[in-house]
Amino acid sequence: MSAEGVRGGEGSGPQTDDPFAPAPLVFVEKVQNALRLAALDRAARRAGLVPGLTLADARARVPGLAVLDHDPAADAAFLEEVADDCDRWTPLVALDTPEGVPDGLVLDITGCAHLFGGEVVLRARLLSHLQRHGLGALAVIAGTPDAARALARSGKGGVVLPGGEAQAVAGLPVARLGVSTEIVTGLSRAGLKTIGDLAARPGTPLAARFGRELLTRLARTLGREDVRLVPRRPLPECIAERRFAEPIARTADIEATLALLVDDLALMLEARGEGGRAFEACFFRTDGAVRRLKIETARPLRDGVALARLWHERIEALADPLDPGFGFDLVRLGVMRAEKLTPAQVSLDGRAVEEEEVAALIDRLAVRLGRERVLRFLQRDTHDPDRASALVPADGVSTLSPALTPPEVPARPLTLFDPPQPVEALAEVPDGPPLRFRWRRVVHEVARAEGPERLAPEWWRQPEAAPTRDYYRVENREGRRFWLFRAGLYEREAQGEAGPPRWFLHGLFP
Repeated sequence: MSAEGVRGGEGSGPQTDDPFAPAPLVFVEKVQNALRLAALDRAARRAGLVPGLTLADARARVPGLAVLDHDPAADAAFLEEVADDCDRWTPLVALDTPEGVPDGLVLDITGCAHLFGGEVVLRARLLSHLQRHGLGALAVIAGTPDAARALARSGKGGVVLPGGEAQAVAGLPVARLGVSTEIVTGLSRAGLKTIGDLAARPGTPLAARFGRELLTRLARTLGREDVRLVPRRPLPECIAERRFAEPIARTADIEATLALLVDDLALMLEARGEGGRAFEACFFRTDGAVRRLKIETARPLRDGVALARLWHERIEALADPLDPGFGFDLVRLGVMRAEKLTPAQVSLDGRAVEEEEVAALIDRLAVRLGRERVLRFLQRDTHDPDRASALVPADGVSTLSPALTPPEVPARPLTLFDPPQPVEALAEVPDGPPLRFRWRRVVHEVARAEGPERLAPEWWRQPEAAPTRDYYRVENREGRRFWLFRAGLYEREAQGEAGPPRWFLHGLFP
């Protein structure tokens, strides 16, 4: 089942002779150097004003008009906040954008209505909730999103019984199908002005003249064909939630609620043989605001005690603490990503306990400091020293190979300069090691040198040809060791290679 809700501005009510009644309100925008009405409240519509009318004409009809500038970005942001609040009814919430501009919401309440006492009760509670927050709305529950949308945008509310969509929409104009203006004009000229008139005609001639899209929209509006919604947010793997008749506000109560939800999720994950890698907690305030917190783990996890500890760390580390306002009346915890979790036999794998302890430490540090600040080194399978290692989030899954065990005497420095430092070097031509080099205004006399190690660039990663590098491990007379390279070859300079070879310092040995 689908529910369509269209946000309506809170109007000032019918016009009366009361001098203290608020004036009709309109929002204007500039269109071709003229101010035109973009949105109106109910009182302005009752006064005969319509969108698209110039402001001068509107003031001529209604002298005491209240005017504000139209702000589509603010409208869109407000609708996003309302959509977040509607997640309390169902996680399947989508923005309704009939003309590319979001101005309504579509909720898929399949399998959710019984949790609130049925469809009629759910619709009444939804409208009452919005009204308490100063919003006026029309809501329709029907078998398909298109049928609910057509009825709501025609000003009709209520619940359509299963199979009654065709009868409910029969009297609506064909424009409610959501087709283009050209198709609506063509249908009107053919005498087909209502959806019922269109449904009574054979489909083949209509498709030949107006295209298959018309028949598709018609079938969906009549309830004969359904279409899946694309929700605004990714759906969790599993969800646990608690609703409160009396909102909670204390941090201790919030953490206790999260601990109960963690236990519920642990049972669900255990039944599925999985563990969670990403979790999201949603806190719904009584005033409609929603706060979301996320944590990610270094390995699949369903241990209730460990997860409760992570959520405690997450809440304690918030720079902007949770503001309960008048309290949270709904707390929801969802598993956003899950993976297979098989029990480990600690007696057979002596490193299992050690790995678990390291993973738990990574989780706690990532929750408190942020996953982008807790990194680990991994080694790539490449000969290019600029790409040989990488820093990645310690709790993430990487396609890189694990770091190799370094030899007793490293062939390359553990720390590299990025970018390499240019130096002035004196060396024997064409491929002799450096005899002396100047770096940062200090001259270093080379006592020992080893090399060259010639490395060619990875042509499949670099669209432009990079010069070949000859690397040398050198030691000066004071015992300090350096890793230098010569970019470019002398024999290629004669072949037209850009510029003479240059020397660079790439790293320092400990």
